[in-house]
Amino acid sequence: MKALKIIKYVFTIIGALMLIGSFFILKNTNDFLKISISSQGTVIDMSRSNSSDNSTTFAPVVEFVDKKGHTYEFRSSTSSNPPSYSIGEQVEILYNPKVPNKAKIKGFFSLWGGGTIVGGLGFVFFAIGAGLFLFDRKKKNLLKNLKLNGTRIDADFISVNINYSFSVNGRNPYQIITQWQNPSTSKLHVFKSDNIWFDPTDYITTDKIKVLIDKRNPKKHVVDLSFLPEVA
Repeated sequence: MKALKIIKYVFTIIGALMLIGSFFILKNTNDFLKISISSQGTVIDMSRSNSSDNSTTFAPVVEFVDKKGHTYEFRSSTSSNPPSYSIGEQVEILYNPKVPNKAKIKGFFSLWGGGTIVGGLGFVFFAIGAGLFLFDRKKKNLLKNLKLNGTRIDADFISVNINYSFSVNGRNPYQIITQWQNPSTSKLHVFKSDNIWFDPTDYITTDKIKVLIDKRNPKKHVVDLSFLPEVA
């Protein structure tokens, strides 16, 4: 549970920082476009890069002449495999007249790729963190509402199962499974407890487990785990 709390905060903070970083990257690109000048350049080389996973990517090295007749060359900040350009290919470039050697190829990925990727990853991290916060809030509100307005029932203890659909650091939690037949509708309802990070089997000494339910909608329920010891 401590790991989940840490993940919740870490993902939210990382996501927020990445979204802020994406905003400034995209803003810098927008500011660059406002003052940049367009020119034609020629791909004169392909710069090779090797990553930690032994994959190789290629970034074009472009040469161009500014309005003053000075020749400059720059290496594109984006690379790919296979290469997106070939040596000798003509490309449209944009450059800041005050810093012409920091030009960019005029293309969506060259201009907006970095900010878009950082923003997309930031959104994913933030969404996961925020989702965990919302889930916790929803569970707390449900428990509060059931304590005030819910109905306490004695459900039949069925089993203790391992929840293989969820894991933290390679560990799977346990769940207590109970069932109860609604005397008003004769329908059988199966209830699963919240995740428990130790085997509760030895602490279950009765065939009845208390469950708080919303009688109008028994799907809204909380299995009472107050009989279990707290983890130190």
